[in-house]
Amino acid sequence: MHPAAFAGAVVGRITHYALSGTAGVLVLRGAAKAKPSARRLLVSGIAGGITTGRRLGAAAEEARLKAGDLLAEAREQLGEEAPPPSAVGVEGHAHDHEH
Repeated sequence: MHPAAFAGAVVGRITHYALSGTAGVLVLRGAAKAKPSARRLLVSGIAGGITTGRRLGAAAEEARLKAGDLLAEAREQLGEEAPPPSAVGVEGHAHDHEH
């Protein structure tokens, strides 16, 4: 498995769990209304989840870029020309609108 794909899968799974946990916390919000300290704790937990998700996204992007650099270097070592970096493949780009 390509390192960038692996990193993306890991981030996707962690994000899924973070969002599922956040949804569960929001269900418990009604109980938090009774105690202000519990509400503050829940809000802090959600804010931490958002921050963690952002950091994981940035780490996954950095891993993807590093993996692309390594792949380009390996192709260069083999004497091949590395294709330009792109998030979307452009080969066979045939459809009926103008660019």
